[in-house]
Amino acid sequence: MWPDRRIIDLFKTEFPIVLAPMAGIMDADLVIAAAQGGALGSLPCAMITAEKAREQVNIIRQRVSAPVNMNFFCHTAVDADPAREAGWKARLGAYYKELGLDPAAPFAAANRAPFGEAMCAVVEELKPEVVSFHFGLPDAALVRRVKAAGSIVMSSATIVKEAVWLEQNGADVIIAQGAEAGGHRGMFLTDNIAQQPGTFALVPQVVDAVKVPVIAAGGIADGRGIAAAFALGAAGVQIGSAYLRCPESKVSAAGRVALGEASDDATFITNVMTGRPARGVPNRVMREVGPISPDAPAFPHAATALGPLKAAAEKLGKVDFTNLWAGQALRMGREMPAAELTRSLAGAALARLSALGG
Repeated sequence: MWPDRRIIDLFKTEFPIVLAPMAGIMDADLVIAAAQGGALGSLPCAMITAEKAREQVNIIRQRVSAPVNMNFFCHTAVDADPAREAGWKARLGAYYKELGLDPAAPFAAANRAPFGEAMCAVVEELKPEVVSFHFGLPDAALVRRVKAAGSIVMSSATIVKEAVWLEQNGADVIIAQGAEAGGHRGMFLTDNIAQQPGTFALVPQVVDAVKVPVIAAGGIADGRGIAAAFALGAAGVQIGSAYLRCPESKVSAAGRVALGEASDDATFITNVMTGRPARGVPNRVMREVGPISPDAPAFPHAATALGPLKAAAEKLGKVDFTNLWAGQALRMGREMPAAELTRSLAGAALARLSALGG
């Protein structure tokens, strides 16, 4: 038996496991598979249109009768700075030349919009069981509308102060995101990545500071990690990197090779790919320009000039400019169907918890 059933009872899932929303490398297929295995499937909506989000949720609901989590970014939008964009493009100029690209050619802006009116209307229409946010919470009026639609609201905290703020501003569940976690840091009341605590230190302090259930995230990829999270007071876990090599993920063939070859010390935090700190497997541009570069435009505009480079390199089977977000437990991931992986994780965790209890 799980020592804390609050997340299971709240989400109405078989297991207290949340599939992390991983924008850009997953869609409904991975959500469905994880849900079939007993987890809460999360659909990343930060890089898709309202129409695409609607389509994806409908596909999920046609395939599985399980709760769904729609995930959004809620950063404060910043206009592109032409001078900084030009400087960034110049910094990347050698790569454009190498790949035979024209840096003066027009290209699409980065597609990472904060949660707003259009997506809120989709939430009100679809009424997902859970809506999660990254980078804090949106405007209070939008949060009220999401709650009025019947959705449970959760968001990520990287320090205790953020967790307290989230609870005070309407979060029903808090994801304690340790420094080990892959992807963008969920930080919104701090920008100091050097001081971010790890999962083992963060989770119990957040649990002590808030009354709502806490989900542990970062460095959790097997039954031992799940059991440890519960020992620290978490009511559930969020797992992402362990699912990256599942057949249902949309990681490219070259990306899968890079992930498969990664070691325990393979990931680092960079701002080069989007302009905001995120943990991933280093690629060529992250190594040569970063990992942290003062030249990178503000989020998400750093990604704009990288778009053509990414597309051109991927056509050559390279991930030199592809962001492969992943956490420090990446090496523990397995190549197996997501439903099977979910059941395996839950079974191993229960066995470990039982052994510890004995």
